[in-house]
Amino acid sequence: MSLCVLSRKEKEKVIRRLLVQAPPGEFVNAFDDLCLLIRDEKLMHHQGECAGHQHCQKYCVPLCIDGNPVLLSHHNVMGDFRFFDYQSKLSFRFDLLQNQLRDIQSHGIIRNETEYLRSVVLCALKLYVNDHYPNGNCNVLRKTVKCKEFLIACIEDHSYDNGNCWNGLWKSKWIFQVNPFLTQVTGRIFVQAHYFRCVNLHVEISKDLKESLEVVNQAQLALSFARLVEEQENKFQAAVLEELQELSNEALRRILRRDLPVTRTLIDWQRILSDLNLVMYPKLGYVIYSRSVLCNWII
Repeated sequence: MSLCVLSRKEKEKVIRRLLVQAPPGEFVNAFDDLCLLIRDEKLMHHQGECAGHQHCQKYCVPLCIDGNPVLLSHHNVMGDFRFFDYQSKLSFRFDLLQNQLRDIQSHGIIRNETEYLRSVVLCALKLYVNDHYPNGNCNVLRKTVKCKEFLIACIEDHSYDNGNCWNGLWKSKWIFQVNPFLTQVTGRIFVQAHYFRCVNLHVEISKDLKESLEVVNQAQLALSFARLVEEQENKFQAAVLEELQELSNEALRRILRRDLPVTRTLIDWQRILSDLNLVMYPKLGYVIYSRSVLCNWII
């Protein structure tokens, strides 16, 4: 059905759905393409703002405020399209299309033991992220649910290369309640890759985890939590690489008519053909010239 015959509400729904489905790192490209089709600047601007807000929450879009990394997620949403940053104590709107902060306001927080623990956990997590991610970002947030306080740790790293037609994102989220003696950590690791040269290939892999940590003091909890994240993410990475290797081999077997050795290395056929011009096989009694075989018996 053509967009011209849709009602305005139906058109808004279609636009928002298409924008929200944009893979990480490709929201602006999707928006620009839709603008060429819709040709309604006012409608696209409004839907772009709404969908951009959802996109930031879905993929933990990273920002930098006062030199500190900030990850946008649904955990630091304040309503009215605003986010809150615990480090800078600022609330703001973020325009994903223009990559700009807007309507920045100061916002106080309550200083208590949980806030101190949040800072300690953030320091320990930064050490882990700096050692394991080329361009990683992390953030630790506080949240109170039914008078119970939780800490939420988010990690994000990405590599966007639209010029070579591929984009990839790694993110994880870890939540635990501030309890004495023992706490349960709930985690989710998510990987998404998009390759769009000649084909349109989407890969999404995720895993949910639950582990327990003993609580002795704040420093011990922060270090134990960072070690837990490191162990689980290392296991997940190894499992993903193994699974992709098996999947690739299985796919090659289905495509090929017979099993062939796969070296996964670039073969310089031009050099091989040049070398073959000089190769002689005296035991077989003939010489191989380029692609033709001349049966010349050697006397």
